[in-house]
Amino acid sequence: MAISTADFKNGKALLIDGKPCVIIEFQHVKPGKGGAFVRTKIRDIRTGRVNDLTFRSGEKFDDIRLETKEMQFLYKDGDDFNFMDNEDYSQMSLPADTVGGAAQWLKENDIASLQYAGDELIGVEPPMFVELEVTDTEPGFKGDTVQGGTKPATMETGAVVQVPMFVNTGDVLKIDTRDGRYITRM
Repeated sequence: MAISTADFKNGKALLIDGKPCVIIEFQHVKPGKGGAFVRTKIRDIRTGRVNDLTFRSGEKFDDIRLETKEMQFLYKDGDDFNFMDNEDYSQMSLPADTVGGAAQWLKENDIASLQYAGDELIGVEPPMFVELEVTDTEPGFKGDTVQGGTKPATMETGAVVQVPMFVNTGDVLKIDTRDGRYITRM
């Protein structure tokens, strides 16, 4: 199915010069002279590279259908991450570079969203919020207050999160995976 520049939306996937891309942002421009055009910032799905491109208004592109499939993260085996489909119980192994930044938030038995463009896997999204145990952090000192600063804490998955001074090793924390922000102590 072909879409034109009038159908552009943030997050829309399309083929540009045979490459699958996602629109990050766009702006319709109508100059006083000449024809209207659309400025876009797009991300190449395969390489992750972001480019600024300009198109004539009304230009047509092939649409790519994005699908999301929920799968359970089972375990890590060397550099591979193993997932299971909860519908048919089939398993698949993904290399660490495909899992990308989601790897720091995944722990065994978590449900992750695998995103597909057509038949091609384009990324892995961890759950929005995860509960992780602190495996290493500096102890707080007497006199530290809740309003005080933050300190780095290493989580059970290896992620490093800035946490309040009162957090100790062994605490379980709720973390927002979108920005790696501490939410609360459980």
